[in-house]
Amino acid sequence: MQEHATRAAVATRRGGLKTRVIVVEDEPDIAELVRHTLDRDGACDVQIVGAGDTALRMVTEELPDLVILDLNLPSISGTEVCRMLRAKSATRDIPIIMLTARGSESDRVAGLEMGADDYITKPFSLRELAARVRAVLRRGRTQPERPAIYRGAHLVADFDAVDVTVDGQPIRLTRREFELLKYLIENRNRLLSRDRLLEQVWGYDHSIETRSVDVHVGRLRSKLGAAANQIETIVGLGYRFVD
Repeated sequence: MQEHATRAAVATRRGGLKTRVIVVEDEPDIAELVRHTLDRDGACDVQIVGAGDTALRMVTEELPDLVILDLNLPSISGTEVCRMLRAKSATRDIPIIMLTARGSESDRVAGLEMGADDYITKPFSLRELAARVRAVLRRGRTQPERPAIYRGAHLVADFDAVDVTVDGQPIRLTRREFELLKYLIENRNRLLSRDRLLEQVWGYDHSIETRSVDVHVGRLRSKLGAAANQIETIVGLGYRFVD
């Protein structure tokens, strides 16, 4: 009951009041810079938290519209905060942007696999940060639920009927190809790493290599014809299905 009430409050706030953002950052200068950037036009209510355990409690008590999360935090690391938020039904859909000095490919992949919606490395452009925040909030507001039928310019996929057509012509997919397409569409406009696809589509059988994902994506694209370019390759990171 309390969860429903909190969600209703968030919905009301999104309907016309300020967007609430929690910035989890233990460096005060950076945190204030982010606050100033986001609250410049008065549209955001930005709260700063300096520790992971405090962030978990605050996010759970009153669901924000967005969490900007550093990884190197006292008490609980940012990756663990992200994992715990994604594990709870009340907080799993809250957009999370990781903002960190860890810029290696493995760090970015780990953050995205953990459930982050975006990953920005320090030092960062304030204009880029603001743009990415707007993009993540747009995606969160326009994609609350995924219907059983996807309709695109060329592609129509009925997940209940296990039926896929491109420009009106039926497409024959293997079970794995269908499950891969379904997961990509359900998470469209989000970057999905190969490991995440293996975990969600293959059940993370450790005998399967990530190369298998590339092979299946290639086969799937070859069958989708005019809709093939909706599956984008993000070099070094994974794949993304775009509208």
